[in-house]
Amino acid sequence: MKKMMMMLVMATVALTASAQNEVGQLTLQPKIGANLANLTDTKQSDQKGELKAGLVVGVEAEYGISEKFSVAAGLLYSMQGCNFGEYKVSAGGETLSGWDKNERNFSYLNIPIVANLYFAKGWAIKAGIQPGFLLSAKYKLDGVGAQESFNEDIKDACKTFDFSIPLGISYEYEKAVFDLRYNLGVTKVNKDGDNSSKNSVIQFTVGYKFAL
Repeated sequence: MKKMMMMLVMATVALTASAQNEVGQLTLQPKIGANLANLTDTKQSDQKGELKAGLVVGVEAEYGISEKFSVAAGLLYSMQGCNFGEYKVSAGGETLSGWDKNERNFSYLNIPIVANLYFAKGWAIKAGIQPGFLLSAKYKLDGVGAQESFNEDIKDACKTFDFSIPLGISYEYEKAVFDLRYNLGVTKVNKDGDNSSKNSVIQFTVGYKFAL
């Protein structure tokens, strides 16, 4: 039992000692990946919003403060929004009206600012803040039957500023960085009305670090 405890302690110490970040080093990390986005507290025709896939691409700079701690700031183009899924009204085997696709398409310029805590070799947990700026907002409806299709610009009805809290974990191998985050929206998407929808985004990116 004592030997097992000693081995566990030694393994923990070795693991912690290897969780090092180069002090004083500034790196630049181009990155690309995918979002699984949704809007919280949203209902339409008794349907909840569903996850919507989108692109995220940009760059992040990181500065090592200590062997286990760093700060990073990024600039990311992020496609967000949500899907409402299909909806059709039928009678006698004939589709009278509805839609094949009903979605909100948003794009943001996000500025994540995160603190990284390196807890094992190559591994880091992260948390921070993320201001964002709305670039575009569209309401897209692909109608069937009597329902018309349209792609409407709704940017004027949405807030131009967004604020989220990013939480995540990353793994670095041979300067390649695999990053998984959840961006928890704090501000409402819409300007007016009772709609309290906020952004909710699961984000996965792959990047490559360059020392400056």
